[in-house]
Amino acid sequence: MALKNILKMNLHEYQGKEILNSFGVRIQRGIVANNHKDAVDAAKQLTTETGTSWYVVKAQVHAGGRGKGGGVKLAKNLSEVETISNDIIGMMLVTPQTSAEGKKVNQVLICEDVYYPGETETEEYYMSVLLNRNTGRNMIMYSTEGGMDIETVAEETPHLIFTEEIDPTMGLLPFQARKIAFNLGLSGGAMKEMVKFVSSLYKAYVNSDSSLFEINPVLKTSDNKILAVDAKVTLDDNALYRHKDYAQLRDLREENPIEVEANAAGLNYVDLDGNVGCMVNGAGLAMGTMDLIKQAGGDPANFLDVGGTADAARVETAFGIILKDPAVKAILVNIFGGIVRCDRVAQGVVDAYKNMGDKINVPIICRLQGTNAVEAKELIDNSGMEIISATEFQEAADKVAEVLAS
Repeated sequence: MALKNILKMNLHEYQGKEILNSFGVRIQRGIVANNHKDAVDAAKQLTTETGTSWYVVKAQVHAGGRGKGGGVKLAKNLSEVETISNDIIGMMLVTPQTSAEGKKVNQVLICEDVYYPGETETEEYYMSVLLNRNTGRNMIMYSTEGGMDIETVAEETPHLIFTEEIDPTMGLLPFQARKIAFNLGLSGGAMKEMVKFVSSLYKAYVNSDSSLFEINPVLKTSDNKILAVDAKVTLDDNALYRHKDYAQLRDLREENPIEVEANAAGLNYVDLDGNVGCMVNGAGLAMGTMDLIKQAGGDPANFLDVGGTADAARVETAFGIILKDPAVKAILVNIFGGIVRCDRVAQGVVDAYKNMGDKINVPIICRLQGTNAVEAKELIDNSGMEIISATEFQEAADKVAEVLAS
């Protein structure tokens, strides 16, 4: 059972950098472009503003490893900017973090070249800010091995990864920022720059209500400036009510269209890669139902919490969303009626079945337990619909197995 996409507020690199920069974090400057002509104009503007004569063209998709898929390329003149941008925009970019089909690139970020020669060698570092779930505290994870997959570093050279936990009552203290700079091997002006960078980065993380910052690489330039070359920013959905401007940054083109539709309908839905659709009330029961399906020899096709108001319209919407997945071979409705009455859910299932008619082309197994469960079973059994009723958890699992085997 693999998640195709987890519901969360991801941002494009250019959007993440804008947030970082608003809190004083130095970034590799860039301008987003939607076509190759805009890309050339962006490059010209960058030259005027920064003096750069080389440019980095970066595909803007919600996936890491873009360079490995040909989504990040260096352009040494305006002609190359136009050619490379034209090649990248519209392509299906396949990276280690996408499906085999890849993701369509709708825009590129034209960035300044920050690897210019100077008095010292450039150095790359890794840095992220996230929650340590074991201690309930934010922490900064960092390494001298920038530009590499941090998972590879953790596996091969774990001693090169450092962490710094922050006391929530004190915030990031100056000595902690200095410790990070020291462990990265910096001194002099570069150390002062890193202290400032780390402090601003943590301030941005807290004040933006983010759940993850990942900067890979953090670059020390040849003239000892510290800046973010890349930025992966994930916002906490639960805090978006405090950041209406951030909520407007959501790019629905990058999200699973079925999940977008479910979210708009007020359904808690996550797409999975199985063959049995689930409609359940309550997240805990949903997880148990997915385990049940797995034990019965199937694979859950989704996580769907229909909530406590499972009327006909809501059930019909849920069925419609589940059936948009062509891999679904059966649907298991598993409701425990505490607040919600089972007979009301049963009527919703029957009404939805009648309304949808031939659109429901797979068997439906319906298990309703709790308030008015007996009445609910009678409604299902006497409906004349091809709905398979079950009483016990294991009975429902057995009926799923029978359906899949037929």
